[in-house]
Amino acid sequence: MQRILLAVDRLSTAVGQAFAWLIVAITGLVTWEVFSRKFLDAPHAWSFDAQIMMYGVLFMMAGAYTLAKSGHVRGDVLYGFFPPRVQAGLDLVLYVAFFVPGVLAMVYAGWTYAAESFAIREHSTVTVDGPPIYPFKAAIPMAGGLLLLQGLVEIVRCLACLRAGEWPSRTQDVEEVDVDKLKELVHVKDEDLAALDALVVRREGGGPGTEPPESGRKDTRP
Repeated sequence: MQRILLAVDRLSTAVGQAFAWLIVAITGLVTWEVFSRKFLDAPHAWSFDAQIMMYGVLFMMAGAYTLAKSGHVRGDVLYGFFPPRVQAGLDLVLYVAFFVPGVLAMVYAGWTYAAESFAIREHSTVTVDGPPIYPFKAAIPMAGGLLLLQGLVEIVRCLACLRAGEWPSRTQDVEEVDVDKLKELVHVKDEDLAALDALVVRREGGGPGTEPPESGRKDTRP
């Protein structure tokens, strides 16, 4: 079972990382449009619509990836103090009561929405030569399906945690700041950080070993 859960994690991660390249595409499109407008005097009316749709696809297709990494917003102020079984129970109730019905509605509505758009070969009406938007609308049911699959995996994890008392492992990915790796690179140990924190507290609080501030020292030089 754990191999299946991790396989879905890897699928969500691969999809999220693949669509993350849209950031580069959007940046390139915006840069080219600015250059074209300012220096070539050749603006493109469809550029703005394309940027919005590309960003929307990026946002939607990252949903399953974010859920796989436990990156969605939650009330960590209280949640983090709960034992794993209480966390799993809360998550399970919220998944069943809100997440699954909401994502199912998203998949159903998105499928109908995309099918109608494909049927009429819908184009954007914001500008005269608006780009086709039916390929972008197809991302709605796709993103919903991936999010639902990852949500089912998280429900299984909740049940496993309720039974075992600890959360099952999940795949790891690059973090913004990997503190452990950073400490390894600079050869810093936890006890070194604790000693540094204690020194800072003593100096700020005026405890034993505190040196007088520079401004309070008298100049005894002749």
